[in-house]
Amino acid sequence: MTKANSPSSRTGITLANWRHAPHNRFAFHRVSEFIGTAPIRKSRQTTPLHRNLARPEDFPGEITSSSLEAWLARSDTDAFVVLKEGEIVLEWYAPHYEGVEPHILFSISKSVTGALVGILNANGIFDPAARVMDYLPKAAACGYGECTVQQLLDMQAAIAFDENYLDQTGQFARYRMATGWNPPQAGVTPTEGLAEFLMTLTADDKPHGETFRYLSPNSDLLGIILERATGKRYADLLSKYLWQPLGCEHDGYVTVDCVGTARSAGGVCVHPHDLARLGQAISVAASGKGNGVIPDRWIDDTLTGGNQQAWQNGEFAPLFPQGNYRNQWYLTGGQAQAICAIGIHGQWLYIDPRRNITIVKLSSQPDPLSESVDMESIETFERIATQFQS
Repeated sequence: MTKANSPSSRTGITLANWRHAPHNRFAFHRVSEFIGTAPIRKSRQTTPLHRNLARPEDFPGEITSSSLEAWLARSDTDAFVVLKEGEIVLEWYAPHYEGVEPHILFSISKSVTGALVGILNANGIFDPAARVMDYLPKAAACGYGECTVQQLLDMQAAIAFDENYLDQTGQFARYRMATGWNPPQAGVTPTEGLAEFLMTLTADDKPHGETFRYLSPNSDLLGIILERATGKRYADLLSKYLWQPLGCEHDGYVTVDCVGTARSAGGVCVHPHDLARLGQAISVAASGKGNGVIPDRWIDDTLTGGNQQAWQNGEFAPLFPQGNYRNQWYLTGGQAQAICAIGIHGQWLYIDPRRNITIVKLSSQPDPLSESVDMESIETFERIATQFQS
């Protein structure tokens, strides 16, 4: 279930329009042509994922091969990979994506960072219970100072910031410029880096820890704190503690700002197979079988340690009415009991530990957010997991 590839054009794509359709169909797997990056190194010893691809007769249920391909094309999918018990049972690539270059994950990067935090904590290197200013004394003067690292992980920092992806001139546009993702505005000298921008954010009128509020700066701050705590660069930490132990087959990279600060909230770019490896490792760990990469304590805390009331108080509760959010991962709750990582423009990592199913969907949707496409995606993932459970 694959499509032949075809070339796409670089013509006319710039830092100002790389996230806009139709340019994003090329740019999302060529991000290093537009933004500075730091390498995420693959493992020296790798074993390719085994393919046990489904045949037409393996689609006995509601989803057929043809209906699935129609949905993938309709939802602007670039790459689609389904693992069952660690083997590839479904794989599909859009004509414009060869499935070779690293694809940007957007906010799935947050979940990758969350897993890295858990590994470092298990190694005694990092303490999520500490305050932000314990690691970054300069943060004492901004809204983040008294916030705990765990509150960053759970999106419970009470910060005066508007996550408006369509903003072209305000605070969010300035944030994007500081990350290196947007060109400087007319008359503005691009001297402010990501860390400097984050230290200008102020607290809102609510206490930390009471309400889930999705703010990407929280996750970028996590990457900076990790670097300060370890004395190592974010990309090197990710290589050493996650990508190489997983046995990933391909080098990835993460975007960096003008002084080399990693965009740990959204800039990770990796091969879809390697993202699937991460999902499979979490699936095995969550099923209670143990995993050499994902710490037992971290997976238990992710599944059970969240603040249900803070999630219900937050703006994303309608997405998963019985769900939660912990350690930068979504928990669907309800019948599915799945674990998810989600990024704008249609990026998904969907993990069903009960059925040992992992689904990767990397996309180039024209709009950053689409509630209708998200809901259809969740329903489709649940049907696929059910259909391939036996």
